[in-house]
Amino acid sequence: MVDAKKYPAPVTNPETAAFWDAAKESKFMIKRCTACGEAHYFPRSICPFCYSDKTVWEEASGEGTIYTWSLMRKSPTGPYAIGYVTLKEGPSVQTNFVDCDLEKLKIGQKVKVVFKPTDGAPLPFFTPA
Repeated sequence: MVDAKKYPAPVTNPETAAFWDAAKESKFMIKRCTACGEAHYFPRSICPFCYSDKTVWEEASGEGTIYTWSLMRKSPTGPYAIGYVTLKEGPSVQTNFVDCDLEKLKIGQKVKVVFKPTDGAPLPFFTPA
């Protein structure tokens, strides 16, 4: 299916600028803490596990599995599906699912990241792999 929706441009700040710059190159970035080794998303400078400020950017594979999802049927813009994807690298990502038959999504299904254009940086979503 072709997704003809118009998406709002993300609001960027210095802490997330590297994430949005990488998105322009179709790269999905996460952060990893060098103190405890845990990967996390949404990327932020302080590790949510050990509170260290020793975090580095890491390109994620963009692959994962659907942990849970919900189909929203009643919307002014039409049906859409939201949910959580557990990335191969470990973190879970809240997302929308696009370019697919929403009725056929399944928990445990393999998905991959896709980027949708905006008037700013592209936004990451997920679609069946």
